[in-house]
This record gives sequence, structure tokens and C-alpha cells, in this order.
Amino acid sequence: MSNPSPLLAPDEPPPVTVLNDGGRAPILFLCDHASPRVPRALDRADAGGFGVSAADMQRHIAYDIGAAAVTRILSEKFDAPAVLSGYSRLVLDLNRALDDATSIPPVSDGTKVPANQHLSAAARAQRVEALYHPYHNRIVAMLEGMQARGIAPAVISVHSCTPVLAGFKRPWHIGVLWNQDGRVALPLMRALEAEGDLTVGDNQPYSGRDHDSHTIHRHAEMRGLPHVLLEIRQDLIADDKGVAAWADRLYRVMRPILLGGQP
Repeated sequence: MSNPSPLLAPDEPPPVTVLNDGGRAPILFLCDHASPRVPRALDRADAGGFGVSAADMQRHIAYDIGAAAVTRILSEKFDAPAVLSGYSRLVLDLNRALDDATSIPPVSDGTKVPANQHLSAAARAQRVEALYHPYHNRIVAMLEGMQARGIAPAVISVHSCTPVLAGFKRPWHIGVLWNQDGRVALPLMRALEAEGDLTVGDNQPYSGRDHDSHTIHRHAEMRGLPHVLLEIRQDLIADDKGVAAWADRLYRVMRPILLGGQP
């Protein structure tokens, strides 16, 4: 197959953003679903448009509400690098393997995505080339650079989840997703529960033992790096006050776990 034509115009925002590239902490923060942006080429009226309403593009189906803002503050507080995605999960979900049927969802939480119906192999390849490879290749480069300097970083993936799904009101304030490596997850859950005002999900509302943790599996588990995926409930970080409060709390409870006695 020939290389797909470029999806993003030169004047569009990049598919990946790196914060604090020179951060000193042995941590790498990731945000797979940082933005609801759609590439201009997929949203043109003459091409049929993306087909999802502006209101739906501000819902959890398009991006993880509040997750990017929390990631930015944690990156600054910890003095750690962070990698953030640039486009909507409805265009291509970077936290899914490429052979996963939900990586380009034709329907998401009951909302049809017209631009994702009956895509050709070439159209899929165009999105992969423009969005998946730049994001994941940058994570690889960041990790390889850190490991070359003798740093085995903890990988922290920041997500948020809708408070209600399919009519079920989720009771968890935050979910801690993990598979077999509990080096971060277990002490983190204990610390969060010790706060006294939180309901903490152990692999809830999603599980780190299934296909929903592609990024962590590919970049942290496969390298033997300590890691965890966080799912903060979106209504708790939907505004600046909530973002600041949760970033402060996560910094406070994660600092002794991730940095120990380091200054």
C-alpha cells in the first residue's frame, strides 16, 4: 500500500504536544484523550463534515474532560515531562490497538459518528499515519531518552470518565487501573482511601486487565516500568476549581509514592 496522503495541514495544531521536556522527575505523564479537535479535512462541509454535533463534541465521547488540565498541572508540580494527544478520540482512539474495532468508533455511547462509517483501508491508514504514529513514537522516544540517562520512569496515564453511563450512576470518585504490577497502584489506592472522603475504584469503572489500557500496556508493561492509569470522574474536574483541587490532591498523595524521599 502506498503512503497515505497527509491528513493534517501545515497550519493545524500538531498531533502530539510535549510539556516540560527537560523535567527532572523520574515520571512520564500521558494524556491519550486530551482534545476534542477534529482535523479540518474531516470536518469540511464539501466532504460531508464529521457529522457529530458541537454539543456532542464537548461530551466524554470526544475527549476526556478535564484530563489535559490536570496533566498540565501535575507535569508542572512534579517537574516531569508529559505527552498529550492533539485530536479527538472519535477520529482515532490512541488508547486502542490498531486492530481494535473501537479504535475508530462508528458509534460512541449511542451517538453515531457519520465520518467513521464504512471507512476504506486508505482512510484508516491516513488517520493512523497522522495521529497514532506521531503520538506513540514520541512516547517511545521520551522513554528511550530517559532510560538512556539511567532513569526508569513511572508512567502515569491520566484519564477521566463520565459520571453516568447507560443509566448507571458511577459511585467512584477516581478509578485506579492496573494489571499485574501494583508498585504504584496498590500504595496509591491505600493513600486515596486514607483521605476519608473518596470512593476509590480498584479497576473500576474500567479494568487495566482488558483492552482499554493499550498505551500503558505497550509503553510501560512491556518495558517493566512502574505505572498506573487514573480515571477521575469528569464532573469533579469539569471546571478550573475542580481541576486545581484534584491536581493538588494527586500531587500530595502520589509524591511519596513516586519520588520517595527525593526533594
